[in-house]
Amino acid sequence: MKIRVIQSDITTIKADAIVNAANSSLLGGSGVDGAIHRKGGSEILKACQDIRNKQGKCNVGEAVITRAGKLDARYVIHTVGPFWNQGGIEKEKLLSNCYKNAMNLAIENNVRSIAFPNISTGIYKFPKALASQIALQSINGFKEQKIVEEVIFVCFDRENFELYSKLLKQ
Repeated sequence: MKIRVIQSDITTIKADAIVNAANSSLLGGSGVDGAIHRKGGSEILKACQDIRNKQGKCNVGEAVITRAGKLDARYVIHTVGPFWNQGGIEKEKLLSNCYKNAMNLAIENNVRSIAFPNISTGIYKFPKALASQIALQSINGFKEQKIVEEVIFVCFDRENFELYSKLLKQ
């Protein structure tokens, strides 16, 4: 499994699956979530509403999958990251679960390439350096699986791009 990092807008990435840093309502919001819903169109919102009608909200650390609408992908995997607040080991585990649950859905759906944003590092205020370590550690736990061939970390900002680049070189 190849892991790479780029600095870009995740809504422009061509991949089998794009991960959305969603909120528990699954109905769109600000940041990455709003951008994915806007560019992907009403098909994504409708699919999210159907999921909510079946199961209710999506809890922190969990993930659900929908079609990708107008995005250049087959799927959007929506995962809900934790708010940092005072932080702690529980928040770190929840963030790790976001990556793990998204990867498990990718494997179940024969996704060959998956693009991740920097989950919880925007308005949820998770420290970027810690979040990048957790993300890479979580994804590295999937090195032996044979379905996902490429993981792309798509960093919107320079700080995250530099953090991920440095960690990937180690």
